[in-house]
Amino acid sequence: MAEVSYTVIFEPNERGGYTVSVPALPGLVTEGRTLEEARVMAQDAIRCYLEGLLKDGEPIPEEGVILQEKIRVAVPA
Repeated sequence: MAEVSYTVIFEPNERGGYTVSVPALPGLVTEGRTLEEARVMAQDAIRCYLEGLLKDGEPIPEEGVILQEKIRVAVPA
C-alpha cells in the first residue's frame, strides 16, 4: 500500500471546532470538535476520497506547489 501526503487546512469555526479542507482534493471538507478530532476526521475523509477515486478508475491526485502568504491591505477608517 502506497502512502500519499496532502496539505490540510484547519480553520477555527463558529461552533468552537475546526473545519478542515484539502486544496488538492476539491470538495473535501470535514470538521472536528477539537484539533485532534479534526486530524482524525481529515485522515478518514482523505482515505475515503481516494478509495472512491480508485474504485471509479480515476488517478490519485498529486499535490502541486501550494503558495501561501499573507497580504496586507489598507482599510479606510
